[in-house]
Amino acid sequence: MSSIHLRHCSTMPMSRVCLRRRLSSFSNCTSPPSPTWSPHAAFAAATERVRGGTLSPQDAHHLFDELFRQATPVPERSLDGFLAALGRAMPSEACRDGPSLALTLFNRVCREEAGMRVAPPTIFTYGILMNCCCRMGRPDLGLAYFGRILRAGLKANQIAANTVIKCLCCAKHSDEAVNMLLHRMSDLGCVPDAFSYNTVLKSLCEDGRSLQALDLLLQMASKEGGACSPDMVAYSTVIHGFLKEGKVDKACNLFDEMMRQGVVPDVVTYSSIIDALCKAGAMYKAELFLWQMVDDGVRPDEVTYTSMIHGYSTLGRWKQVRKMFREMTSRGLIPDTVTWNSFMDSLCKHGRTKEAAEVFFSMAGKGSNIVSYTILLHGYANEGSFADMMSLFNSMKGGGIVANCKVFNILIGAYAKRGLIDEAMLILTEMRGQGLSPDVVTYSTLISAHWRMGKLTDAMDKFSQMVVGTGVQPDTVVYHSLVQFLCTHGDLVKAKELISEMMNKSIARPNTALFSSIMDSLCNEGRVIDAHHIFDLVIDIGEKPDISMFSTLIDGYCLVGEMDKACGVLDAMVSAGIEPNVITYSTLVSRYCKRGRIDDGLILFRQMLHKKVKPTTVTYETILNGLFRAGRTADAKKIFDEMIESGIMVSISTYNIILGGLCRNNCADEAIILFQKLRAMNVKFNITTLNTIINALYKVERREEANDLFAALPASGLVPNASTYGVMVQNLLKEGAVEEADSMFSSMEKSGCAPSSRLVNDVIRTLLEKGEIVKAGKYMSKVDEKSISLEASTSSLLLSLFSGNGKYREQLQLLPAKYQFFDGIS
Repeated sequence: MSSIHLRHCSTMPMSRVCLRRRLSSFSNCTSPPSPTWSPHAAFAAATERVRGGTLSPQDAHHLFDELFRQATPVPERSLDGFLAALGRAMPSEACRDGPSLALTLFNRVCREEAGMRVAPPTIFTYGILMNCCCRMGRPDLGLAYFGRILRAGLKANQIAANTVIKCLCCAKHSDEAVNMLLHRMSDLGCVPDAFSYNTVLKSLCEDGRSLQALDLLLQMASKEGGACSPDMVAYSTVIHGFLKEGKVDKACNLFDEMMRQGVVPDVVTYSSIIDALCKAGAMYKAELFLWQMVDDGVRPDEVTYTSMIHGYSTLGRWKQVRKMFREMTSRGLIPDTVTWNSFMDSLCKHGRTKEAAEVFFSMAGKGSNIVSYTILLHGYANEGSFADMMSLFNSMKGGGIVANCKVFNILIGAYAKRGLIDEAMLILTEMRGQGLSPDVVTYSTLISAHWRMGKLTDAMDKFSQMVVGTGVQPDTVVYHSLVQFLCTHGDLVKAKELISEMMNKSIARPNTALFSSIMDSLCNEGRVIDAHHIFDLVIDIGEKPDISMFSTLIDGYCLVGEMDKACGVLDAMVSAGIEPNVITYSTLVSRYCKRGRIDDGLILFRQMLHKKVKPTTVTYETILNGLFRAGRTADAKKIFDEMIESGIMVSISTYNIILGGLCRNNCADEAIILFQKLRAMNVKFNITTLNTIINALYKVERREEANDLFAALPASGLVPNASTYGVMVQNLLKEGAVEEADSMFSSMEKSGCAPSSRLVNDVIRTLLEKGEIVKAGKYMSKVDEKSISLEASTSSLLLSLFSGNGKYREQLQLLPAKYQFFDGIS
């Protein structure tokens, strides 16, 4: 009701003539004032009652009834003091809303015939009323009062102008507030002060416009800003704005500028910067700020150290954590529950629940709360330490802590995530026994547990119980989980029903990212047809498949060798107005090359270039590898030249493909020359490069150079791997250097490199063919049927050499006992 009258007053101001007529009429009909009643004393007493929280709205109205009846004007300061006290009053049993009461009373002044004579408003009165409007959350009414000031011809002062700015900011009219600050204030004869600027700076930062706030701050610091220089509040406001927006670097730069201007930050500003740096993991920089803080004489508080402790804990730097605790206590600061809880939380997240428990029990009786229990319970739950978890849960009652829904959800989740549904249901029963109702998280946990176990019926039963039985409304997480499960298990009809239900309830339906994820999982399982059905479902529900979905389906068909269908999806993609990107083309090119259809791959590659899609290094490597494997060395060289000309980065893996391809196609000499050129260019090789060249050198009978290259590996900072040793062993055996090969194999085992099954079989066959039966037997004893087993060609060779009329029939006893079954086989 009061707001309606206020609007009427603000839009229909009283003219001075009308005011005189009303005052004249009032003077003729009012009874003479009581000599014992003093407006000053009455309002002073009422003001004290407001401050004491004992003045009721009825008392205030009685006061104004008496004021109007006595017709004795109340002094301006008495009236303004009373209204200001109401505006600042905290809610109490006597009066719940002081600011609203102040406006209601002033509304009476506007309505009553004697009002304007006994309580004439001043510029200060209107300033108080505008502040009341802001506190009520009705800054629009405050702006209406400002309009009244202008129409009444009252001269606005600094306080009124600042209050208008406050109203504009509260109304989220930041741009108008900036205009008022920089232009209109001067029109009103006022000069912006620190309060004016700080109010606008805070509003801009709260709107996420910290960069604009910085511009205003710099303008404030310049000559254009007048005599008002930025103070600590101004700088801190913008710094906090940057931190809130995640712009830590800008906040730090402004902090440095603040220091250069001689403005000393307080503990809150320092702690805010330190906290942001800790959350960003920039602990070195955070500690620098802490040292600077101490050097500047600003005493760190519990909040400062809690941030440091949390930052180091998050990174698992426990030594620095202990140092911070020591430093904190040495300054007389006692870690509070927030500090200990933060520390426990980090320990649990790093799997150090045992240490977290030690911290928890050291807190016993010193302030552990429901959050402390929740953190440790969550730690035990994640580790699957059910006995410790339930023991801690049972101890809560003894500690005077009442378990809430979140605690029970942790227990239910711990069992449900490990498939222990019966145990989870027992916890649910106990939860209900304590008067707590399951919430959406509880049901989401149970539904997810059932569908992970493949129990679709049970999952849907829980969903129905949730909606119908308890009235708990499913959220996006629940719906998405069920849609994902139904899609994965092929029940697209039910999935579509759930999506329609979501849309009817104005719940965000699953986006293409979720469907792409489902399709990707299906394609990786070889279920590309099911993935295509999901693709069709997306279209049915009115969504437009994106490039990720098309690419996933293309890759799925490629994986199962359906290249023609993959190309069909590519055509459909283009028809839908979605241009394939480098990933889409590279996927198809790669699959064509791997299936030996290099010409088809090249056609797509050229199409890619024609459509201005720039190939990546990987795309070129795929083509190069395919051409070399197809024996098309000349074509591969041309593609490599194109790669160089196009400016695509050539990596060491590219050179390894070229060197390996040349060697594979009997161009070992050419590969060696290229290697030497690359070495002269100081190209950094990896062990794969050296393995290829060592093998090439042996192939062209440059054994000494190969041995020298092998011996120089440690000096190059490279460590021989199993492939390196395999190259050396196989080539030494081919040259008949059996003892050297045997020694090299021993070096391989001593270095910790496990020989491959292929290498052991190669060695066995080579030794058998050379008649080295005893040595072959030694390698045959390494066969364990797990990591190393006999290949068919090795078994065939053994059979031909040792059975019937085999060449080494008489030396069968030299083989390990388990291979002497060849005796008697003809």
